[in-house]
Amino acid sequence: MPLLHDPLLIISDLDGTLLEHHSYRWEAASPWISVLRQHGIPLILCSAKSAAEILDWQHELSLTGLPFIAENGAVIQLDARWSDSDAYPRLLTGIHHQELFAVLDKLRQKFGFKFTCFADVDEHILCELTGLTRTQASLAKLNEASETLIWRDSAEMMTAFSEQLASLGLMMLQGGRFWHVLDMQAGKDKAIHWLQQQFQQREGKTYITIGLGDSPSDALLLDSVDYAVVVKGYSRQPITLQNDTPQRVYRSQNYGPEGWKEGLDHFITTPSR
Repeated sequence: MPLLHDPLLIISDLDGTLLEHHSYRWEAASPWISVLRQHGIPLILCSAKSAAEILDWQHELSLTGLPFIAENGAVIQLDARWSDSDAYPRLLTGIHHQELFAVLDKLRQKFGFKFTCFADVDEHILCELTGLTRTQASLAKLNEASETLIWRDSAEMMTAFSEQLASLGLMMLQGGRFWHVLDMQAGKDKAIHWLQQQFQQREGKTYITIGLGDSPSDALLLDSVDYAVVVKGYSRQPITLQNDTPQRVYRSQNYGPEGWKEGLDHFITTPSR
């Protein structure tokens, strides 16, 4: 098991994992967040959310300046200390949002697919469609290299839509509540590996990675780390992992931040334990 003084990177999903699925509360995780901060252990947020949304959550969680992964890996925010990098402050993978939205609109008009993109509507309508607050909806619309959509068509049409996307080098991922379209070159796994390499090159250390997620869309995240915490979630689909051994994978008994805390309690050995 990793020790608290080992070189660690913690990579965590947000919704349903670090944040409670319904209320977005995170207080149960607060003691561990403080411990990680005190020991200089980066807590890297990894989510389908836009960079603007994650920057807002970083401020809320006192994680400002740390790198993060947004839009399912299509956007990587660099550490504030890495301003010498050519990619600073953010690295975008593959197709950019404006071009992607034009492609989606063209496919919709040509084949009659029924879906609503976040970019189709204003904040007021998006609030009604999603239950997001006005501020949350405004930030959610600021995608830079992916598009979020609400699917309104049949399973058969979704298969056809996915095939069209694949032919254009794009893919669709299912999140907790919405679908996300992004470049096939992107992915949480690729983003994690890129950041891990940056840390190792800059710090001269081999880092141990611990990942936490609650839904099938987090499988790429959880497969890319040394130790994986599957936080108990509400998805009807099970999370299938490639290396699902008790030594590497822990499944929490609790939901959300309580399960998040449980996972770190399980894997990280502290001096008091």
